[in-house]
Amino acid sequence: MGSQILKISPFASSSIFNATPFLRFQAKTVVTISKTQFRSNSLVSSSGFVPLSNNKRGLSGGVVAMASATGGSVQKSEEEWRAILSPEQFRILRQKGTEYPGTGEYDKFYGEGIYQCAGCGTPLYKSTTKFNSGCGWPAFFEGLPGAINRTADPDGRRIEITCAACGGHLGHVFKGEGFPTPTDERHCVNSISLKFAPANS
Repeated sequence: MGSQILKISPFASSSIFNATPFLRFQAKTVVTISKTQFRSNSLVSSSGFVPLSNNKRGLSGGVVAMASATGGSVQKSEEEWRAILSPEQFRILRQKGTEYPGTGEYDKFYGEGIYQCAGCGTPLYKSTTKFNSGCGWPAFFEGLPGAINRTADPDGRRIEITCAACGGHLGHVFKGEGFPTPTDERHCVNSISLKFAPANS
């Protein structure tokens, strides 16, 4: 009582889900709506995304908020992201692209400091967790607590990693590859998704 369950096809023309380039929906999305709650079991629990659409309550279209585990969030429209990111940053961070292996500026870089999200500046990785995996992209064995979200790709073959604060695409995480690291994980991250802050700055 006091709530309704709506079943919405991902192909429906309803304006509640404005299409954004980096959201993918499962075959069925169950949304629970009550006076104090808006929850989507496939959008919020798995990736934290809550797409907002034009409506009569004053929400602006195309704005996506991503709440981080530490409580912070960054809300920007697609147009705002395009204004602050280079075309290549936008392609990778917002459209889930990938840079060519061996071409990123941080692939073979090992300075001391913190790697931040290039989109919103959230600290993601300590330099002490970076290692040479030989894969052609920067590799880290763990992220800072609460800084990175993990979401299974639609094909179920890989786990995508995104910035918990803004939802920016970082790359993918792989487990059990046998690297001599404390976690036996490899966070394979696009250099262009990162911004390095030296320890002495």
